[in-house]
Amino acid sequence: MGKRGQNEGSVHKRKDGRWVGVMSLGFEGSKRKRKYFYGDTAKEVSDQLAKARVDLLRGLPPTPDNVTVGKFLEDWLSISEARVRPSTFVSYRRYVRNHIIPEIGKVTLTKLTPLHVEEMLKAKRREELAPRTIQYILTVLRMALKRAEKMGLVARNVAALVDPVKVQHKEVQPLTVAEAVQFLDLLKGHRHEALYALTMALGLRQGEVLGLHWKDVDLKKKVLRVRVSLQRIDGKFQFVEPKTARSKRTLPIPDSVIAKLHSHRIRQLEERLMAADLWQETDLVFTSKVGAPLHGSNVTHEFQKLLDKAKLPRQRFHDLRHTCASILLAGNTHPRVVMEMLGHSQIAVTMNTYSHVMPTILHETADKMDRLLGGG
Repeated sequence: MGKRGQNEGSVHKRKDGRWVGVMSLGFEGSKRKRKYFYGDTAKEVSDQLAKARVDLLRGLPPTPDNVTVGKFLEDWLSISEARVRPSTFVSYRRYVRNHIIPEIGKVTLTKLTPLHVEEMLKAKRREELAPRTIQYILTVLRMALKRAEKMGLVARNVAALVDPVKVQHKEVQPLTVAEAVQFLDLLKGHRHEALYALTMALGLRQGEVLGLHWKDVDLKKKVLRVRVSLQRIDGKFQFVEPKTARSKRTLPIPDSVIAKLHSHRIRQLEERLMAADLWQETDLVFTSKVGAPLHGSNVTHEFQKLLDKAKLPRQRFHDLRHTCASILLAGNTHPRVVMEMLGHSQIAVTMNTYSHVMPTILHETADKMDRLLGGG
């Protein structure tokens, strides 16, 4: 392809096989200003040039060639901070600053290619990071570059052209009904008996149960409101919006758990008297012995020690939520009800997460149909 008139641009093939386009932006003093575009095909570069010409006609300046991936990502973080949950922003920042910028931060944004991204992922594999972590790194970069593409800073989202990171999904293995009963029997009289029983009975997330306030619990009407979630962000406790809009929900409390909450309330009032001036008034249902919020990691460690004591399989605290859902579904509770209890945004999330329970439910459904239509 030959040269064209000023501002129209020219496209030619380089010795390395890639294509480059050049657009003249006139003169700044006596020095000519040019903008370069790169791609794997002539059409790709021509499309970039065409878009740049349209932007010029609209009065939008082209992306400066000195904007690096690192500079763009820092700008993207500053914008994201006000748009996502604090805990989400902290994870974005960690992936960007600990993994993405050290690998490709110095690359010019407009010259970033899928190969750069693939090399970054290879480097993370050599560091023996978990596949899930590498998947998140790629996801964060894709989200950032999606904004760059939307704002016209790049012609394409190169991270979206890279093959997804394969992650082997582990099947959810919650406690069985017998194991759940065994665990609750072990907890009788334990300081956090109500915490674990409530989490298991209602399928609460850890942040939801640790962020529960007494003002949101009505022991007479036997209901509670999930209103906020407790998160520890940058070393400080914060109450944040629940994970999704549906996560704000009102749930009935089983009678057995109501009794445990009454006992817990009495114990907490006794601890408050013992702590005297050291007591921190937070109105939280579950606190330390001086009223302070509980650390999620400490609760998880305690939970796993209790499992060991009960000779039960090792679990994450989050698996108590899975235990709740699995028991409800296996007991023929309608999936829509389970979805509402767990605060899932879509019923598909519920069904996909707990697909392992479906075979049992289907067999029971077949047995019912046989009893109804089998002539028995």
